[in-house]
Amino acid sequence: MNGLESRRGSTRAILWTALTVLVVLYAFPFVYMLFTSFKTPIETNAIPPTILPSTWTIQNYITALTTQGVPQSFVNSIQTAVISTVVSLVLAVPAAYAVTRYRTRLGRVFILLALVMRMVPAIVVGAPLIAFFHSLGLSDTSFALALAQTTISLPLSIWLLASFFEAVPDELEESARVDGCSRLGSLWRIVIPITRGGLAVAAIFAFLASWNDFIFALLLTSVRAVTTPLQIANFQSQFGLDWGTMTSLAVLYSVPVIVLAIVLQRHIVAGLTLGAVKG
Repeated sequence: MNGLESRRGSTRAILWTALTVLVVLYAFPFVYMLFTSFKTPIETNAIPPTILPSTWTIQNYITALTTQGVPQSFVNSIQTAVISTVVSLVLAVPAAYAVTRYRTRLGRVFILLALVMRMVPAIVVGAPLIAFFHSLGLSDTSFALALAQTTISLPLSIWLLASFFEAVPDELEESARVDGCSRLGSLWRIVIPITRGGLAVAAIFAFLASWNDFIFALLLTSVRAVTTPLQIANFQSQFGLDWGTMTSLAVLYSVPVIVLAIVLQRHIVAGLTLGAVKG
């Protein structure tokens, strides 16, 4: 008995050690970036590099936030991500519902094409969109950028929502329809409330796809709709990289998604485990 407990204790210790190492390795880039954002310019370029700053300063944050165009870039990023997320969900919900409920061959082809579109490089989609949005008078606008980013987030949203909708038993909707509920009514009153965790997961991934985008922003914006990732890249010059300002801006840009993940943590866990209670 003591030997069995000893082996279980050793196994538990090994697992905790492995998990700790993984967490440290995973978090190290962000932690190093956070420390670098508080270093002086001399220390950010020091060789060999240091982990902790010897002199802590917030000058990098002051420089980043007072640089022309940076505050507006945050507004543009939020505006673009929200529009892209809303458009993705509005289009993905009926598409995923139709695929999972009607189960036709055309639906299977559609869901396969959605997966293929998700794998197409952004540059392939973005280049033709430059002329397209210019012809519509939408060049350098957040709306056009959001629509372009939707081409990436929409296929992923359809795939995620299709798996969540598939986990909802048909019997629940059939019972609702016996009581006079329409297809649209059962989607709104039965499926969506049950899969709200899945909707939260799809919304987060759509938001992140837009928030982390660089290619579309580079191709489709120039002045008015420039987002923060482009502003971060602008701190690179022919004389070198302004690491302190770049990392401080990157830290600030990470805050909204971290807060979003913490606030929606409960829905994310519920959504990821939804398939486990199917039937």
